[in-house]
Amino acid sequence: MIVELRQYTLRPGRRDDLVELFDAEFVESQQELGMMVLGQFRDLDRPDRFVWLRGFADMAVRLRGLREFYGGPVWKEHGPAANDTMLDSDDVLLLREIVPLDRIIPAPSGYLTATVWFRDRPFDDEFTAWFTSQDTGAVAVLSTEYAANDFPALPVRDEHAFVWFARHDDTVEVPTRFGITSIDGLRLSPTTRSALR
Repeated sequence: MIVELRQYTLRPGRRDDLVELFDAEFVESQQELGMMVLGQFRDLDRPDRFVWLRGFADMAVRLRGLREFYGGPVWKEHGPAANDTMLDSDDVLLLREIVPLDRIIPAPSGYLTATVWFRDRPFDDEFTAWFTSQDTGAVAVLSTEYAANDFPALPVRDEHAFVWFARHDDTVEVPTRFGITSIDGLRLSPTTRSALR
C-alpha cells in the first residue's frame, strides 16, 4: 500500500476547527473514491499541528482518487474552510508499507508514537533487515515511495525517510554506519473518528 504521512501546521487555536470539519466531511467522502483515511491525530507536543495518514492501493488509485476528490463537490464546498485553518500543508511524505498499518491496535497509553528517520540516500534492504531484527515494539513500518508524484497540486517532500509506529515511547540507537542525518519524533493522539487508535 502507498501511504501519505501528512503534517499540517495550523493557525494558532484552529486545530479543533479542522478536526471537527475533517471528521465530519473528509472521511467517507474520500473512502467512497477508493482512498483510505487511515488515521487522523493531534500532535501532543505541537498544539498547532494536525497529522493524518491516507492510503492507496497503488499510485494509479492515488492519482484517480486525488483528482476526483479535489475536483469534486465535497472539496469545493468544504475545502476553503479547511484551508482557512492552515498555515502550511506541504509537509508530506509519500511512503510504502514494510510492516502493514493494519497491525496497529489500541495503545494503552492513549497515543501512538511515530519516529521518522532521514538520511542522504535511500533506506535499503540492509537497513530494513537491521531494523526488523531489533526489539523496537514497532507495529507499522514504512519507507519512502520513489514513484513520481503525478499529482503535483499536492507536493511531497523529496527526502529519504524511514517511519515506524509504536504503542509506547521508545528509542532505538541506530549504528553510525547507516548515516542517519535527522530524526523527527511524534506523539499522536487520535481524533474521535480516527481508524487508528
